Amino acid sequence: MSAALPAQDAASGGWIVLKFGGTSVSRRHRWDTIGKLAKQRAEATGGRVLVVVSALSGVTNELTAIADGSEDSAARVAALEARHRGFLAELELDADAVLGARLAALRGLLDDPRASSRPLDWQAEVLAQGELLSSTLGAAYLRASGLDFGWMDAREWLQALPPQANQSEWARRLSVNCHWESDAAWRERFAGQPTRMLITQGFIARHEDGGTAVLGRGGSDTSAAYFGALLGASRVEIWTDVPGMFSANPREVPDARLLSRLGYAEAQEITTTGAKVLHPRSIKPCRDSGVPMAILDTERPELPGTVIDRSAATVAGVKAISRRNGVVLVSVEDIGMWQQVGYLADVFALFRKHGLSVDMIGTSQTNVTVSLDPSENLLSQNVLSALAEDLGKIGRVKVIVPCAAITLVGRGIRSLLHRLSEVFSSFVHERVHMISQSSNDLNLTFVIDEADADGLLPQLHAALIDSGAMPVQETEVFGPRWREINGAVRPRPQPWWQLERPRLLQLAQTGTPRYVYHLPTVRERARQLKELAAVDRRYYAIKANPHPAILNALAEEGFGLECVSLAEIRHVFAVVPGIDPARVLFTPSFAPREEYEQALALGVTVTVDNVELLRNWPETFRGRSLWLRIDLGHGDGHHEKVNTGGKEAKFGLSAQRVDEFVQEARGLGVVITGLHAHLGSGVENMGHWRQMCDELAGFARRFGTVATLDIGGGLPIPYAPEDEPFDLEAWAASLAEVRAVHPAFGLVIEPGRFLVAEAGVLLARATQVVEKDGVVRVGLDAGMNALVRPAMYDAWHDIVNLQRIDAPADGQFDVVGPICESSDLFGKRRRLPRDTAAGDVMLVADAGAYGHSMASRYNLRELPPEDVIDGAMA
Repeated sequence: MSAALPAQDAASGGWIVLKFGGTSVSRRHRWDTIGKLAKQRAEATGGRVLVVVSALSGVTNELTAIADGSEDSAARVAALEARHRGFLAELELDADAVLGARLAALRGLLDDPRASSRPLDWQAEVLAQGELLSSTLGAAYLRASGLDFGWMDAREWLQALPPQANQSEWARRLSVNCHWESDAAWRERFAGQPTRMLITQGFIARHEDGGTAVLGRGGSDTSAAYFGALLGASRVEIWTDVPGMFSANPREVPDARLLSRLGYAEAQEITTTGAKVLHPRSIKPCRDSGVPMAILDTERPELPGTVIDRSAATVAGVKAISRRNGVVLVSVEDIGMWQQVGYLADVFALFRKHGLSVDMIGTSQTNVTVSLDPSENLLSQNVLSALAEDLGKIGRVKVIVPCAAITLVGRGIRSLLHRLSEVFSSFVHERVHMISQSSNDLNLTFVIDEADADGLLPQLHAALIDSGAMPVQETEVFGPRWREINGAVRPRPQPWWQLERPRLLQLAQTGTPRYVYHLPTVRERARQLKELAAVDRRYYAIKANPHPAILNALAEEGFGLECVSLAEIRHVFAVVPGIDPARVLFTPSFAPREEYEQALALGVTVTVDNVELLRNWPETFRGRSLWLRIDLGHGDGHHEKVNTGGKEAKFGLSAQRVDEFVQEARGLGVVITGLHAHLGSGVENMGHWRQMCDELAGFARRFGTVATLDIGGGLPIPYAPEDEPFDLEAWAASLAEVRAVHPAFGLVIEPGRFLVAEAGVLLARATQVVEKDGVVRVGLDAGMNALVRPAMYDAWHDIVNLQRIDAPADGQFDVVGPICESSDLFGKRRRLPRDTAAGDVMLVADAGAYGHSMASRYNLRELPPEDVIDGAMA
C-alpha cells in the first residue's frame, strides 16, 4: 500500500492531521490502514501526526436517540456496549481493560440526575461518548500493533466560541464553532506531548462553562480543520469511503469525474450545495490559515483523491452538479410590498424568530420567495405552520414541499450561460419554482419538485460535458470517471491505424488531405452484428459511406443496403452487380414522385412516411406492398440535429394519424408489410429500443399485415477518449427480450456509423502553427469541406500527430482548417506534441462515417481522394 504525499505538501517537520470517519474506524483492517498511513506520513514529512476519529458507524445515531429521551435508552446503551465489546474481541484486546471506564461512564449517564429533564449539557455528554469510545479503543489497538501512539482529549484543546446574541440555546451547546487561531504558547504546550503520533476525537470541544459541547453535523471534519489551523499543519487529510469530490454524486452519475484539485471557494460551494463527502464548515479554518486539505479513500489509499488549496488552477467552467432533497420553498405574495421601506426586514425577522436560516432568495415587485435547506434547519411541521401563520399577517403565503435544488457550481457561471442551452432544455418538462444565480458567480440553482429530479442528474451532467460548459479536458482539475476507478469501463481495442502507421505515412506522401478505409475493421463490425440472434435482417445505411469496396464487403457479409435517394439506389446496382433487389431498402424523406416510381419499378422495398403520398399520387402506390415509417412522438441521440423523432423532426408519419393512413391505404389496396422507426443516432439507452419495439408492435397489430419491425440504426461508437464501446451483449439481451414478447414479428436493423466510422481516418498535413493572444492553433490542409461533423454537430474526433506519435502530448492546440468560416474547427484545446510543426502528418480518427459522403467543394477546394487498406502491407 502506498499513499505518498504530493511533493508540494510534503513539508519538513511540523504536523499533519488525518481524520477518519465512522466507516473508516469500524473494521480491524481499516485500523491497520490508519496505523500504516499515520506512520508513513510521519516518516515522509519528518514531523508529527494527529489522527482525529469519528464514532463507529451508526453509533452517533443511537446516542442521538438516547439524548432525545428514547423510551428504550437502556436497551440502546446495552447494545452499544455489546457492539464495542464485540469489536474489541475482534481486535484481540481486553474489553474491560481498554473500555471498562468508558462504558461505565456511558451507563452512568442514564442514572445521572439530569437524565430525566435532558438538559443540553447532559445531551452533549451523551453525544460525546461515541468518539471517546472509538478513539480509546483505537489508541489501544495501535499501541498493541507496536506504534508510538498517544491519546488525548479534544476538550482540552478545542475551545467553543462564546455564544452569539442571536444563537439558540441548542446551537450554543450542540452545534458550536471553535477558536482556530492559536498562539505560540498553545502550540508549544501541544507539542509537549510525549508521543510522535496522537489520536483524538472529532465532534467534541470544551464549552465556556468547562463542560462538553459538540460541533453538530460534520463535526469530525470540522474538528480536523480546527486542529490543522491551530497547528499550522502541512495538510489536513479527510479519509472516508470515497476517493474524493466528484463532478456529481457518483452513485447517481457513474460517469461523474473525480475533481483532482480545487480552490477553497469552489470546494466550499460544492459542499454547501449537496456534496456529502466533506462538511462545508470544515473549509473556512483551513482557507483562512492557508492549510491545504485532501479527501482520500481509506480502502484505496493509493488513489490521488481531491486536493483543496490556494495553488489550484483557475479554470472557468462548471466543476460539479449536485442535488439537495427536502428543500422547502416559502413564498409570500403581497401587492403592498412595492416600494415599501423595510418590507423585507419584516419578512426576514419572522424567519429569525422561528430560528430558520434562509438559503436562497428570489424577489419581485410583489413577491419574495426563499428556500430553506433541511441540513441547516429543523423543518418540522410545527415550525413551518407557525412561520406560515406569522407570515400570513404580511401577505399570502404558499409553502412548496418537498423540492429539490439542482445546482451547477464553477467559476464564471455568468460567462457560461450561452453554453447552457442543453441544460436549460432539460427542464422543459419540469416545473421550475425558482432559479437562483449566486452573487459570487460560483453557482446557478434550479428548484423543482423533488419527484421531478429523479434521473435528471445523469442527463444534465452529460449535457454539461457535451456543451463544453464542464471542461473535463482540463486534467489539472478533472480526474478519472467513477466507473473507471471501479474498473467498470469496457476497454477500447487498439485502433487499427496505430498498427498501420507506416502504410498511412506512405499514403500521405502521395498527397493530403485524403481518406483511408480499413476493410478488416468493417468486416469485424459486420460480424459482431451478425452474432445478434434476435435480428432477422441487417441493412447497411450507405449514406454513411458509399465507397464501392465497403458496399461489396458488407454485401459479402450478407448485409442488405439501405438507400435514401434514387442516386444511391443506382449506385448500389452499379457497384454491387447482381444484388437481389429484395436486399435493397429505400427510405426517402420528401423525395419527388419519380424517385418512388423508379424505385418501385426496380423492385426494391420502398418505405413511405406520410398520408399525403397516397392521396396525391394514388396511382403510384395502388396495390403495392410497402413499409411505413412512423414517428413515435419522441426522439434520442447525441445531438439535437441527429434527433429524428418528435414534433420538431421532419421524419415519419405522426402516430396520431396512423388510423387515417390505414383507411387511405385500404382504399388503394396498399399492404403494409413492415413498420419502421429511427428516432436518433448515438443512442446508448437500452430502454430506447425496447420502447420502440413495444410501440411498433402495438401499431403492427392494428394493421394485421405487418411481418417486420425495422428499428433503424443509431448505434454509437466511442469517439471521445472517455467513451466506451457500445455494449453489444446488453443490446443483444435486450433485443432477445423483445423477441420473446413479440415473437410474431421479425426484427430489422439498418446501422451505418457503427459499421464504418472507426474504419476510416482522414489524413492531413499541418500547414502552419500560429499563436494569437495565448491560443496556439495548428492549421491543417483539410477543413470543414472535407469533414463537416465537428462544425455541424460539435462532434469529437481524436486528432493525433502521426508523424510524432511517440512524443508526449505536452502541448495544447486548437486544430483548424483553411476554410473561410469561423466554424472551420476540428477541436479546441487538443493535446499534441509541443513541437508539432508545419509539414507534420496529422490523423483525424473515426472519420469513416459521414466524412467523405458529406464533403463538399466549398471554397472550390477539391474533394479528398479515398484509399482502401485490405490485408497485410507488402
